[in-house]
Amino acid sequence: MESASESLLNGAAAVPNGSVRSNGDAREASQPQASPASDASGSKPPRRRNKPSLSCEMCTVKKTKCDRVRPTCFACVKRRSECQYSPLADLIEESHRALGVETPRKRPKTNANSAPNALTATSQNGTHQPERRLSRQSNSSLPMLLSNIPFSHPSTSNLFKYEHPFSNYWTHQGGLKEVISMLPSKDQADFLIEKYFDAVDPVYPMIHRESFLRDYEFFWSLPTMERPSTEGDLVALIFVMLAMGTQFVALPSPDEKEQTAEFYVSASHQSLRVFSYLGRPSFRSIQTMVLIIYFLLNDNHAADGWAFAGILTRHAYALGLNRDPSIHVPNATPFEKQQRRKLWQAVLLQDTFLPVIIKLPPPGIHNDVRVEDLDPEVDLCLTESGANDVSYISSMWNLANMVQSFICVPRSLSHPICPTVAHRKHLIDSFNRLYMSFPVPLRTFTEASICDLAQRNRRLARQTLFLTSNYFHCLMLVNLDEHEGLEGDVHGALNAAHEAVNSFFLLHTLFEDEARVWYHFQHRAFSEAHVIAEVIKNQSDRLAMDLIRMRAKNDVLKMIGILQLSSGHDIVARTRVSVLSEYLEM
Repeated sequence: MESASESLLNGAAAVPNGSVRSNGDAREASQPQASPASDASGSKPPRRRNKPSLSCEMCTVKKTKCDRVRPTCFACVKRRSECQYSPLADLIEESHRALGVETPRKRPKTNANSAPNALTATSQNGTHQPERRLSRQSNSSLPMLLSNIPFSHPSTSNLFKYEHPFSNYWTHQGGLKEVISMLPSKDQADFLIEKYFDAVDPVYPMIHRESFLRDYEFFWSLPTMERPSTEGDLVALIFVMLAMGTQFVALPSPDEKEQTAEFYVSASHQSLRVFSYLGRPSFRSIQTMVLIIYFLLNDNHAADGWAFAGILTRHAYALGLNRDPSIHVPNATPFEKQQRRKLWQAVLLQDTFLPVIIKLPPPGIHNDVRVEDLDPEVDLCLTESGANDVSYISSMWNLANMVQSFICVPRSLSHPICPTVAHRKHLIDSFNRLYMSFPVPLRTFTEASICDLAQRNRRLARQTLFLTSNYFHCLMLVNLDEHEGLEGDVHGALNAAHEAVNSFFLLHTLFEDEARVWYHFQHRAFSEAHVIAEVIKNQSDRLAMDLIRMRAKNDVLKMIGILQLSSGHDIVARTRVSVLSEYLEM
């Protein structure tokens, strides 16, 4: 029996450029396709029509609705069959165009500023040509502030792109019914949802599992004809969780996995559009948008994710998530208040550590929600698994508050993080006190302790690694800060960078497939290795101890080795290997 991951793409057949058909379409595609030529040799010829058919020949044979779009109608795209029109149908179409008459049910053309329609763009030989787009980050840094070093060296103008990240697979009037028809089978969906809760939920625990699964199972229990009556924000949330789950599934074909995941996130965005999410923010739509942004980061669309985060923050403000629930919604249940705080923390976290990478202002700074109001007892009695994530959420929340005020804001305005030596000492002391406030499992960070923890509690091990990476990366930035009158602390920066990049090494050791997916974890690790390489090159005279120099070089070599594992099919990894290798050759 094949595993669930191996059957994922077999049951949900991929169409060109990442589209996925439902099971019925997959079965239909596996059967031999009839053609007009073969009909002539059959025992019973097809009955002639008195009126000429304007539909394509395949839709005419199968008696399916045809939208008559050229060169390929939507039905043939779903079937993956060749789309041909009779000479008479083409003649009538040409006469309509000459007279300025619009063909009935014609799909609207893709906007010039959006991505080409992946289902209708074909080459001359009829094959579909998928495109892969890579986003790049800003490179406006001080000499040693290298947290936002990209995989190559673009200018700041490359931060924003003109390509739309959500490919257009959808017809104008298809609505939610068209999106729902593209769901995989229930078994495949269950597998991907479970993968989401295994790999993503530990790091960003904002979706209450028991509540979601109740709504999820109710959706699948509905008759097929009634499912389009479901609220679009629930369908959007399901699809984006499928997309995130697909990113973390090990499949033999990386390209097809990527295309399938991108199709799911396009379906999620289309569901939000049908829901009119811009004018009616909801709890689920905000959860969906948080996950879409993380998907875009993992999919090398960091600039698009940053722009989308602006809408997310405004929606969070509109729902009052930035307000203390005890004041804003005093009559809500303790569970509802807890969920509002957890969702605001997820928005705040994203608004903090993404600006750390791209040096832009953090938008989610106007709030009066208190981390102290998180109640661990509420989660203990209502979470299905009995897991308590409040300690991790509180630790990340306190770190985000400090990083926004003391790192994100000054860097976004090109101000020094530490104006004086005394200020740096005070800030580092504050970071140390914060670290000591973390619960023991989250700050007992050695290779042996993490490996042991991963054997007992993989969820907590993931949380420890993510918290450690974020904390020491930010501490590295504080030590690196230099300007006229203040030199960077080389030893402090190297020690913090070592701890930060070592958390990525352990993530790669314990959760290798996941380490290759998380964009921001990879990006921070490369930045930390880049800082270490820069120090080895330019500050060797200040490294008094050979032990520190050897450890620093070993960190860079280890990072190069990890990047080389995926450099065969990943241009980002190849370029990063080249950048780091240049430092070691000097």
